[in-house]
Amino acid sequence: MTRIAAIDCGTNSIRLLVADADPATGQLVDLDRRMTIVRLGQDVDRTGRLAPEALARTFAACREYAEVIKEHGVDRTRFVATSASRDAENRDEFTGGVLDILGVEPEVITGDQEAEFSFTGATRELTGRTDLAKPYLVVDIGGGSTEFVVGDDRVTAARSVDMGCVRLTERHRPADPATLADITALRADIATALDEAERAVPLGEARTLVGLAGSVTTVAAIALGLTAYDSEAIHHARIPFDMVREITTTLLASTHAERATIPVMHPGRVDVIGAGALILLTIMERTGAQEVVVSEHDILDGIAYKVAEDVEAGRDSD
Repeated sequence: MTRIAAIDCGTNSIRLLVADADPATGQLVDLDRRMTIVRLGQDVDRTGRLAPEALARTFAACREYAEVIKEHGVDRTRFVATSASRDAENRDEFTGGVLDILGVEPEVITGDQEAEFSFTGATRELTGRTDLAKPYLVVDIGGGSTEFVVGDDRVTAARSVDMGCVRLTERHRPADPATLADITALRADIATALDEAERAVPLGEARTLVGLAGSVTTVAAIALGLTAYDSEAIHHARIPFDMVREITTTLLASTHAERATIPVMHPGRVDVIGAGALILLTIMERTGAQEVVVSEHDILDGIAYKVAEDVEAGRDSD
């Protein structure tokens, strides 16, 4: 077994997975899995730069993660950065800071690479399931981008588009609660992004929709009526279209204060969950999906699987 650490730094959150990996089988045994809302992508869509306070929040989380990695005696670490750092003019400031703290240079991956990691992390456990038809459409709704990936046992088509819960919220700045005009503008933006995704990915050919990331898991937690966030209950839950529509409508009609009282709502998602839920709903409308299969395993797990494969092949993944 090789002890590995995978870090995924997105627009809204940074997450860490420490696991023991069997290089021969690729099996992962979780030791520590955590998430911190840092909003690295704060105003990136408007300014094109990472804000100093956003960098400070991210570096603070990195220092915490460095301690966790040290305590677990990790053999290999891989740090992947996605949408916000791809878009930023001053991303060298970000990569240099991470290198100083963790001793690992973050890989600012492409949208297609992000899509492949997400697909691997989400579908590896679904192998052998007879109740979920292939091909899968894996949708990873992030803060700054959304990845669309279609495949059976491997990726056949993928596209990352600049549509995420943080990006859309900052771009449109909806009222509290959102007005009909706000929702119409958000829907138009989402439709444009879906048109772009559909030029590369046959969304309508998928038989099973698999949804990833915080917007989707939060909607699922609300649908399940959880009084506290429960990853085990959420993982592989199947949420019907009608319930996604009802929850989205409620979230958009609620005030910030009302959303903050929802037991499963992370404080860092209160302001962006309406846009995130609307993205999910619009994808289901476009594809005709009658349900979404929710996965707690996503790009983070895909990164970890890739580290395990590199160890087995004798490649250096640090």
